[in-house]
Amino acid sequence: MTVSQDVEIEGRTLRVTNLDKVLYPNGFTKAQVIDYYIRVAPALLRHLAGRPITLKRYPNGTEGQFFYEKNCPSHRPEWVNTVKVPRARGDERFITYCTVDDLPTLVWLANLAAIELHPLLARAVDVDSPTHVVFDLDPGPPAGLLECARVGCLVRQELDGMGLQCFPKTSGSKGLQLYVPLNRPHTYEQTKPFAHRLAAALARRHPELVVEKMDKSLRKGKVLIDWSQNHPTKTTVGPYSLRARERPTVSTPVRWGEVEDLLAGGDASQLAFDATQVLDRLNEEGDLFEPVATLHQELPV
Repeated sequence: MTVSQDVEIEGRTLRVTNLDKVLYPNGFTKAQVIDYYIRVAPALLRHLAGRPITLKRYPNGTEGQFFYEKNCPSHRPEWVNTVKVPRARGDERFITYCTVDDLPTLVWLANLAAIELHPLLARAVDVDSPTHVVFDLDPGPPAGLLECARVGCLVRQELDGMGLQCFPKTSGSKGLQLYVPLNRPHTYEQTKPFAHRLAAALARRHPELVVEKMDKSLRKGKVLIDWSQNHPTKTTVGPYSLRARERPTVSTPVRWGEVEDLLAGGDASQLAFDATQVLDRLNEEGDLFEPVATLHQELPV
């Protein structure tokens, strides 16, 4: 690819620039970021389309300064879809989010060095109705991904007892995230207390491993089950999104068997995947997170 060029994607013409710019310390360039998002789009768009999205932009690469951008840039092409969402419940002020509904929009965002894509838990058509419950497992050093795997299995066991399936993905950083698909009408007044109750119950039963309070002083060597993510204005990094690390790691859907293999082997690198590995996994196994977009479940009363 040349340094900059006009490209036509699905009938849209857009200019991509600074393609040789290195965005990761290992030499991964903007051209490679764009190429990754083009190739992963068939799976990624299934989970992002129609959702308000927060952009995490790194104009000078992952070692430079970054900023979160909630309002869709005003210089956006006219074909980029947006949705207005109240800043808070009852607030008359709005945030005008982008929605990533097609490949041209995804490429346009990648060209802005929006390396990380963080969608809301609800779709634009009904921003008050989350389509899933999320448990974000965040380890406090020296705890790491191995401890997150242990806690993930405890959460799964609890959900199994309620007749609910959940699906794991790596955060692409140091943690693990569990998604409970709903895909039928629920409110945050149902999902957030549900997640909090489950987190609190596990913290009581496993105080040596689990914490559910947000106080960072309590987290040393333990795993925070962050239930607070289940909120109308909070976002979680999307499946298949790149992360801004030393190398282009990805928030990667994984099988429960892989989580159990990590517990058996103790090697956290087993669940650390970069862009190339994720594309290979998709070719071999398909989208392991597809049920999150399609499975209908209902929270217990």
